[in-house]
Formats: sequence, structure tokens, C-alpha cells
Amino acid sequence: MSRAVLSLGANLGDRAAALRGAITALRDEGVLVARSTLYETPPWGPVEQPPYLNAVVVVRGDRDAAGWLTRAHELEQAAGRTRGVRFGPRTLDVDVVTVTGDDGRPVLSEEPALTLPHPRAHERAFVLVPWAALDPGAVLPGRGAVRDLLAALPPEDVAAVVRWEHLQ
Repeated sequence: MSRAVLSLGANLGDRAAALRGAITALRDEGVLVARSTLYETPPWGPVEQPPYLNAVVVVRGDRDAAGWLTRAHELEQAAGRTRGVRFGPRTLDVDVVTVTGDDGRPVLSEEPALTLPHPRAHERAFVLVPWAALDPGAVLPGRGAVRDLLAALPPEDVAAVVRWEHLQ
């Protein structure tokens, strides 16, 4: 058994439906522990594109870190994701942020396919804002309390992550 924090984002097509579809699949699979509300965020990276909807989920199940990455890719594929331009627009992006074993210890990985904890999560308001709202006591292994990481970001980055007030 392991516990993972996944970051979900979509900015093509029906963004909310893509996120809801992934969250529903995880719930129906019996691994969803908790989910954040949706947040609209500006795109991140060098490619011009529409805004994202983002969420964070906590899952728990009989998967190791590689298994959570495989599941993330399956969810992306089910949403029609194609891998083209790096940091480009996508129908669904699912990142494995952290994985914790049953012993409570974080899984650490330097593998090219899966670095854990996610190497840039501490810089990304679109991950930290929903995660802090979902779990105010959350800790990003090796970096510290999520709320402290959020407080260290530029205020304009945090202010740009807006709770999506449409039907959640």
C-alpha cells in the first residue's frame, strides 16, 4: 500500500469534464482519499496557451511509485492526451507529486521517468494552493510544509490561482 499526491491540470476542450473524469475514475477504483476543489490558473511555461483548471488529489492503494505513474498516464490517455510540445496545452496532465509508503516514509526517486518528490512542485502555486486547501498540514518531503512553501512564492503567483466558482 502507498499514498500518493497527484496534481491534475487541463486547458484544452472541456477542462472541468477532463478533471472530473479522472477524479471519478480514481473514486470508482476505490483509491481516492480526498480531492481539492478546482482552481483556474494561468498557463505555465514558454508556450502561449489558454488557462488551466487544476486540482490535487490524494490516493491510496496497492501501487508503488511506478504504478502511480502508470495510472497517471492511463488517465491522461483516457482524456485524449497526446504528447507533442513540451509544456504545451493538454487535455489532461497528471503529475505524481509525492508517494509515501505504508511505513510513513516518503519514496525518493531520481529515475529519469519519475523524480520524487516532484522536482518543481515547491515552485508551482497551481500545485501548492489546492494542496494546502485540501490538507493544511501537508509536507513536501525535502522541502517543508506546503503552507510555508506557498508563503515563500511571489504574491502575484499565488494570487493568480483562483478558486473556480462554477459547478464543482
